[in-house]
Amino acid sequence: MAPWWGKGSHKATSVVVKMENPNWSMVELEAPSKDDFLIANSPSSPREKRRGKNVKQLTWVLLLKAHRAASFLTSIGSTLVSHCSVVRRRDASGRTDENRTVRTGFYNSIRLFLGLSLLLLGFEIGAFFKGWPQLHLQYILTFPLGVKEMLDWLYDGWVLIVADYVSPPLQFLANVCIVLFLVQSLDRLILCLGCFWIRFKKIKPIPKNKAVADLEFGADTFFPMVLIQIPMCNEREVYQQSLAAICNLEWPKSKILIQVLDDSDDPMAQLLIKEEVHKWQQVGAQILYRHRVIRDGYKAGNLKSAMSCSYVKDYEYVAIFDADFQPAPDFLKRTIPHFKDNEELGLVQARWSFVNKDENLLTRLQNINFSFHFEVEQQVNSVFINFFGFNGTAGVWRIKALEESGGWLERTTVEDMDIAVRAHLRGWKFIFLNDVKCPCELPESYEAYRKQQHRWHSGPMQLFRLCLPDIIHAKISVWKKFNMIFLFFLLRKLILPFYSFTLFCIILPMTMFVPKAELPAWVVCYVPAIMSFLNIIPAPRSFPFVVPYLLFENIMSVTKFKAMISGLFQLGSAYEWIVTKKSGRSSKGDLVSLVEEESKHQHGGCEFNLDETNADLQQEPITTKMKHNRIYTKELSLAFLLLAASARSLLSAQGIHFYFLLFQGISFLLVGLDLIGE
Repeated sequence: MAPWWGKGSHKATSVVVKMENPNWSMVELEAPSKDDFLIANSPSSPREKRRGKNVKQLTWVLLLKAHRAASFLTSIGSTLVSHCSVVRRRDASGRTDENRTVRTGFYNSIRLFLGLSLLLLGFEIGAFFKGWPQLHLQYILTFPLGVKEMLDWLYDGWVLIVADYVSPPLQFLANVCIVLFLVQSLDRLILCLGCFWIRFKKIKPIPKNKAVADLEFGADTFFPMVLIQIPMCNEREVYQQSLAAICNLEWPKSKILIQVLDDSDDPMAQLLIKEEVHKWQQVGAQILYRHRVIRDGYKAGNLKSAMSCSYVKDYEYVAIFDADFQPAPDFLKRTIPHFKDNEELGLVQARWSFVNKDENLLTRLQNINFSFHFEVEQQVNSVFINFFGFNGTAGVWRIKALEESGGWLERTTVEDMDIAVRAHLRGWKFIFLNDVKCPCELPESYEAYRKQQHRWHSGPMQLFRLCLPDIIHAKISVWKKFNMIFLFFLLRKLILPFYSFTLFCIILPMTMFVPKAELPAWVVCYVPAIMSFLNIIPAPRSFPFVVPYLLFENIMSVTKFKAMISGLFQLGSAYEWIVTKKSGRSSKGDLVSLVEEESKHQHGGCEFNLDETNADLQQEPITTKMKHNRIYTKELSLAFLLLAASARSLLSAQGIHFYFLLFQGISFLLVGLDLIGE
């Protein structure tokens, strides 16, 4: 009995292959006939008939797949050509991170490594196809006899130079970076263990005087005079939410004064901020507007000028908030009590939280870094050594500590770290409150984040050069000097960006072209993966982004390394100060919700007209500005360097190295084309 699928005749059906790419034409293929399927009525060899039928059908399927693959390959080529033309146009129009007339030595060094790697890759590909043992160009290139002999001599000489003169120093530098990498990883592991110990023991800073822990209005309790300063500069997007939140702080009106320190050079921004201050004055808020015509010293100069006012002597504490920060109403009630009966305490720092942490991939990766910084670094240093770097905002200072430490100085771009170091050398102690969170914004574009990180990593090196003699001669313990010099400055501010850039962006790709120099797989993959997991522990919802986080940190090492070098050697961009761009995404919704919440309880706060606020917000024009992507030349150059090294590692079948270089190169390419962020 014949199988059921063998019954009946096989009707021919036309197969039309449509090519998706317009460069290909439509091709109609004739369907197989009965003879092609070898269908016969004789019962002889039915298995061979079915086998012939299956092979024929498989052939047609493979043909369709081949046409589709060819169409995809041609579309890739056209896409690459279009992207290259876009890059050339943007480079010609000046929308890059480099001045076309003044190319930095750092960028030129990267280009040199890139050109050398591409040259070597060409030679190595030829050697691979001719067999690795015969590394002679006469077997690869077809030139006249004299030219082939000359090229053969040059290549053999280059191989000899690499083996005898390039490999040893490259391997030595690699070993040095590996040691620094392990030391920094050990420091990070110890910090994480300290954080686990704090959680396990439930260690939490509490006021020495428990009677002032819960302040209530109307009682004769601890309500000292508090000065609040809000430095801002051309920040039209966020000033409303900041003033609304701060004017609604729960503190007696007679015990608080708010200074709006406006350094804006935009007349419209000045007018808007001044009108907002006047509106709050009309409802009874103790708030003043100050504007500097000469903006010497940037933020440090602004704060220094405000502290010189005659009425400051009447206040005991000063709280500082940047323009995008929105403290909770009970912020002062949860921070000020820690100063009571603790005369050695100079600073109480609160933690930052972010209203736009889920806005895009860039903000998610930043949230991972800040979560580790606050919950691990700041908290551990606060509990065990009572010292950490002031974050510049969302903190309360004892004014006496500021004055004894020399006040605000304009000598660096990290005035917050500067005053913290000088206060610590004077013997003042700091407290970090991990459970007191102050909402703010993260930069949503790579350009804004890059400039922010440049300032944050060049400033510490400026400060280290200036403070090193003071640290050595300070009357503090040897352990505190070691912690400040080696751990606080050298390891976390200098060594970290140095080895991250040198090891993973330069040494690793160059070892692919220098056979005798190599990096073990645990350095390339396993230890970085473990460190990335440790960094993500404070932000457990970010575990799906562990791989992008690892790759992005290596990308940011380019900016951090350049900033570190410029700050250490006082190069041109060391004192560059650019205000971080704010989007103001939280200004409307958060402001209205804040007013609705605060209208329920007005203990020491200011009454506010919700209808007036809604009317003002509705009158604000909503403008959408199209974003033009920039071209980041250093990141693009490193992308091609890493991709060339990945191709070389593929030839020698180095699995871990190939995947790391490939994904890292693609990541550099995406960032270089400004495809991350807003």
